[in-house]
Amino acid sequence: MGFTLIELIVGILIFAVAMVSVINFLQPQVRKGIDPIWQVRAASLAQSLSSEITAKAFDENSNLAGGATRCGENDSSATFVNCTSAANLGPDAGENRELFDDVDDYNGFNFSGANILSSLGLGTSVNGNNIYNGFTAQVSVIYDANLDGIADTAPGNKKLVLITITTPGGEQISASAVKGNF
Repeated sequence: MGFTLIELIVGILIFAVAMVSVINFLQPQVRKGIDPIWQVRAASLAQSLSSEITAKAFDENSNLAGGATRCGENDSSATFVNCTSAANLGPDAGENRELFDDVDDYNGFNFSGANILSSLGLGTSVNGNNIYNGFTAQVSVIYDANLDGIADTAPGNKKLVLITITTPGGEQISASAVKGNF
């Protein structure tokens, strides 16, 4: 009992068509298999940035040496200390991430790929490859006294930090934090 050449060729063709169908089914699944890893990395990066940012002082005009004077109040000599205006949120002249000393310095802070480093300038790598290659991070800081997500035009006692991480697959993971003036 054997097979003829025609039967073998037909069998090979049926097997080839079946394999193409299986591969076409599995290919999108492989792509989706990496999404959870990217989502975890994005969430971890957003949490790290949030912790870094909210550890800073509320405002440049507050006493950064641990004093009792806060912006938006009178200091010990009864002189009113203004908070940074909403239009001037962002890094002060000559400041970079290493010199950021208050929350609003991060406003407009954008970085991506190999430039995603810790605040100390250290990279996060596995086998010499930055695990955030292909990721982008964007930070915005607004005054938002009533926490409605809409920027206030006047300085208030709460700043909303909005962080958006974009994965290599284009998915956006958002995080937010509130820094109060106290």
